[in-house]
Amino acid sequence: MRIKISRKEAKETRYWLKLIDTQNDLLLEKERDELSQEATELMNIFGSIIRKS
Repeated sequence: MRIKISRKEAKETRYWLKLIDTQNDLLLEKERDELSQEATELMNIFGSIIRKS
């Protein structure tokens, strides 16, 4: 059950990161993209755990 909540939180984090306006600051865009990628990876990990349990 906690894994499902964690997956949902990672998905929501990725959503909010996509909404952030970086005002064309390349450094901020890179940081946002890296964080979004990390959230996606966490979603995949949690999803895999849910499928296997």
